[in-house]
Amino acid sequence: MFDLTTRTLVVVGAQWGDEGKGKLVDVLAERADWVVRYQGGANAGHTVHIAEKSFVLHQIPSGILHPGVRCAIGNGVVMDAETLFVEVDELVADGVDVEGRLYVSERAHLVMPYHKLIDRASASSKAIGTTGRGIGPAYEDKVARRGVRVLDLRHVDRLRELVAAGVERSNWLLERSGGDVRASIDETMGALAALTPRLLAIADDVGLCVHRAIKSGAAVLFEGAQGSLLDVDHGTYPFVTSSNTTVGGAATGVGISPLAIQYALGVVKAYTTRVGNGPLPTELAEPLHTTVRTLGNEFGATTGRPRRCGWFDGVVVRYAARVNGLTGLAVTKMDVLDTLDELAICTGYRVDGELHTEFPADVQMLERAEPVYEWYAGWKQSTQDARTLEALPKEARVYLDRMEALCETPIAFVSVGTRRDQIIGVHASV
Repeated sequence: MFDLTTRTLVVVGAQWGDEGKGKLVDVLAERADWVVRYQGGANAGHTVHIAEKSFVLHQIPSGILHPGVRCAIGNGVVMDAETLFVEVDELVADGVDVEGRLYVSERAHLVMPYHKLIDRASASSKAIGTTGRGIGPAYEDKVARRGVRVLDLRHVDRLRELVAAGVERSNWLLERSGGDVRASIDETMGALAALTPRLLAIADDVGLCVHRAIKSGAAVLFEGAQGSLLDVDHGTYPFVTSSNTTVGGAATGVGISPLAIQYALGVVKAYTTRVGNGPLPTELAEPLHTTVRTLGNEFGATTGRPRRCGWFDGVVVRYAARVNGLTGLAVTKMDVLDTLDELAICTGYRVDGELHTEFPADVQMLERAEPVYEWYAGWKQSTQDARTLEALPKEARVYLDRMEALCETPIAFVSVGTRRDQIIGVHASV
């Protein structure tokens, strides 16, 4: 369990994703009974480093690497069953015992082969910078009430009707896009038939399972996929994902009461990154941009795409703290900044000559925003061996203090490396 009072905790990204949520979930999962994924799909990758080995998990919750921890995929996830079982088989080959520990919501929607075809052919997907894994089209079908859920696999006639309608609609869209590729009813049904026995064997009412676990006093950890600024309602729309990535999404994406969530941990990098198109007000100029990207190994775990890098944006994180009701922050990749001479923190934006200290909803405003910076001296020494806040250089503590004050949220953890043990617990109550 997390401690004597905290039984339910959400780990949420408080920037544009890639904040290091996987590591925090992995560290906290040691004290959890359940780890539950509540949104997104195989478009996200959580990287966990154990000793000299790295695991990249796209759909399975990061808690699977802890023996005895039960892991569940909630109804808010759109699931690519084929890649799910590739991931399962890879974990088993690496000696991870998955049997009896993985559950999938019977209400979860499936990413169909035709969703991927549409995504890859869509001009709008390319403009936004999606991963091409069919996530957006799957969520579109879900909202339009024409999606295929895991429970539909139990009813072959109904399943074929849904697939036939999906293939017909997809082929019409593919024809309009000008490509030659088309979806097939028989091929889609054949692919589903091959996956159905394994998928139905782990399908369950995840909301009920988690409700009972919480009621019994179990420690439950909820894991999001993308960052808060990619939330379809509260992010930099339209450069967002297709689901609710914020803490509110944990309740709806699993099927529990929002009142059951006791702690919200926001994960942030000590700087800022984002993948794909869309505004990034604090984006660095060259050659510093390449330096930070190289130091932080800022390449997507799912796509390998290089991430755009910027200074820490206090306006973004304070906004994320408000939208999520964050209880605490976890600051990751502090060590990436170890060699820099000076550092900047953004405290506001100047747009058309006017100062803004709150995050605007208008993307066009953000594209014109000039960041207002405070500058800090770098610490110019390694932080990777620090295991207490006091062991960090004075300049690093000053930097963290300003982040904490600006974001109006106490810092609970500081990560100073990729390994499990390279983390400082600032508040023992988490």
